[in-house]
Amino acid sequence: MSSNRLVVIGQGYVGLPVAMRAVAAGWRVVGVEIDAGRAARLAAGRSYVEDISDGELEAALAGGNYLPTADYARADGFDVAVITVPTPLREGTPDLSYIVDAAQGLAPLVRRGTTVILESTTYPGTTEELLAPLLAEGSGLKPGTEFHLGYSPERIDPGNPTWNLVNTPKVVSGMSPACRSAVTAFYDSLVERTVPVASTRTAELTKLLENTFRHVNIALVNELAMFAHELGVDVWEAIDAASTKPFGYLRFTPGPGVGGHCLPIDPSYLSWRVRRSLGRSFRFVELANDVNDHMPDHVVGRVTEMLNARHQPVAGSRVLLLGLAYKKNTGDARESPSTRIAGLLAELGADLRAADPHVDPARLPAPVRLVEANAAELAAADLVVVLVDHDAFDRELVARHARLVLDTRRWLPGPHDVRRRGPAAGAFGGALDLAPSLPFDDAAADDAGPGAVGSGLGDDSGVGGVWVPAQARPREAAGLTVESL
Repeated sequence: MSSNRLVVIGQGYVGLPVAMRAVAAGWRVVGVEIDAGRAARLAAGRSYVEDISDGELEAALAGGNYLPTADYARADGFDVAVITVPTPLREGTPDLSYIVDAAQGLAPLVRRGTTVILESTTYPGTTEELLAPLLAEGSGLKPGTEFHLGYSPERIDPGNPTWNLVNTPKVVSGMSPACRSAVTAFYDSLVERTVPVASTRTAELTKLLENTFRHVNIALVNELAMFAHELGVDVWEAIDAASTKPFGYLRFTPGPGVGGHCLPIDPSYLSWRVRRSLGRSFRFVELANDVNDHMPDHVVGRVTEMLNARHQPVAGSRVLLLGLAYKKNTGDARESPSTRIAGLLAELGADLRAADPHVDPARLPAPVRLVEANAAELAAADLVVVLVDHDAFDRELVARHARLVLDTRRWLPGPHDVRRRGPAAGAFGGALDLAPSLPFDDAAADDAGPGAVGSGLGDDSGVGGVWVPAQARPREAAGLTVESL
């Protein structure tokens, strides 16, 4: 590391933060971005990654320690290379073509003593079985002895204000003890804590384990939400209550589906590897995929049910979607369930609008018209569907102007309509109380008492034999009905 020259291949949501942190830590960084347009945008000091500001990028450029480029030759003479390219699925099969391209572009520049690290999410064995041979062929050097090779899974969580590259422990590995030491030394210069593991395969599995754990548990609460709705039980209150247990329970919440760079993809890498190498199915992953992949269908079914209860077909109804990104406070719409929901509603003939202050308008689904979530749009919508709980959205504005809301994130405060589906389901709904609720206890509402949310009690005050908890009964002059997922 005599010259502290680093090359980061891929300048996206993983690679750009690594590059900027390395600049701050004293490295001279070349950021290889094969998309020439994006490379030019970076060179002009304009960031497209929300966690990196234009000011941070401009400072790195002005200091002369950051060079974004589409030309691998500009990285010649590097000491450490980090590969952070995408690894998507293509028809259920891992697509490692970006890793192959990166290896072939980098290999001629590898010298004795250099260190190459893969961060891209992939199946166990990729570093040793795919990357190592490509680098060896292109460089004429032997990985593990003549140059260092390792794997360190990315743990970037876009938009997370608490956990970032620096304070999130970094798992590190290498093809040999010497490789692991070199990889550890590099990340020790960037992050607060490194976690060495014995092999690259272990590190590769670590990443898949983390996201498979989340994927399976999200599927559990998603399926539970569907059943709870049909049973007339408030699954969100049950989750809040369970979350008070200080041991043996971790909180997961339902949603309209899973999206982004990890959950829709990473567990399938593991399932694919198990099936290909062992000839067996990873049943938990495949079941979780089935549940989470069909949550958009469930959301559209709920939309249909809620409109039908008001004697309105989906066709021609004006539906406003709040949020198109895959998660809160980001513009990342990759694999977003909102896109699938928009497509399904468009097929049914809905008059679709969507509000999302973060998503690039150029990346909108074709049938969606982008609007602001203002009073006029909320009032004009036959149904508002909360898909992403961005901080930029105004709860009070939604409560005052919307008439009918399907809240898939339990974002709006106050009681939500909870009832068993039946002949008269949807014939009435609960009013939204703007008074904030206490954690795990919606009984803080002004009319809380026997039968209120938090008490677990209800009565048979529904219509046509449909059981309804007391908190779901409409209040006098109520103008808003809110239902949870």
